[in-house]
Amino acid sequence: MENEQVNKKSERQDYNKKNRSRDNRRNGNTPREKLLNGQVVNIARVTKVTKGGRRMRFAATYAVGDGKGLIGLGTGKANEVQDAIKKAEQAASRNLIKIPLVDGRTLPHDIIGTCGRAKVLLKTAKPGTGVIAGGTARIILELAGVKDVVSKSLGSNTKINVAKATINALKAERTKEHIAELRGKKVEEL
Repeated sequence: MENEQVNKKSERQDYNKKNRSRDNRRNGNTPREKLLNGQVVNIARVTKVTKGGRRMRFAATYAVGDGKGLIGLGTGKANEVQDAIKKAEQAASRNLIKIPLVDGRTLPHDIIGTCGRAKVLLKTAKPGTGVIAGGTARIILELAGVKDVVSKSLGSNTKINVAKATINALKAERTKEHIAELRGKKVEEL
């Protein structure tokens, strides 16, 4: 009699475990909220000339950011545009950097970023100014969460290099606290 009750109890537990795992699978397939927003910066058709003729491929540049100081840039190449964008998005997700924002809206100081012959000047701005920037720099700054900034693209206007120059400028930003820490002083001593 006791053996029968134990067997029935274990069967019920097994049945409940199976149903619980099924429910978890169903609930696990719900779309998760995206933490990073992304945007295509550039798509280019590239051609490789070989002995047998020309080989066409697509190169995509993609930027991702969370709007709170996290930004990443990636590139990808593939035979199809969608595959190139997917590769670029994965590369951008792996290359994330954190930038310092003053009051969650602007940069700590003015800076120039370079990549190749492209230069990007980023200047701090008063509240309410908005993002004053050209196409590629605007995409990067908005995804990074910079609300008030003035930008000027100097030199080459190649989209990929302007995007990389903007990222390099944002990487080089330093806060007063960070500089004081590097010098081994307090912020008041600076």
